[in-house]
Amino acid sequence: MMSIISQIGSTMAVTQADLDNLNAAIASGVRSVTLGGQTVIYNTTESLIKARNDLAAQLAAQNAARPRQSYAFYAGRGYDN
Repeated sequence: MMSIISQIGSTMAVTQADLDNLNAAIASGVRSVTLGGQTVIYNTTESLIKARNDLAAQLAAQNAARPRQSYAFYAGRGYDN
């Protein structure tokens, strides 16, 4: 499945507002959505739902927490016994 980002030909960051726009379009039965300044017209509501699911997965991946990195260092007194 082609991602919504590649469908609209942009490398924009996915936002919650984009996901909300897709959800609003699905709820109202509209098959065209404007994301990143470009309007995409979907053939079916099913394809709109697939795009929404893809966008939600991309948003989740963007917001995934990075593993915490820890650094340990030793700063001795600078002399030996």
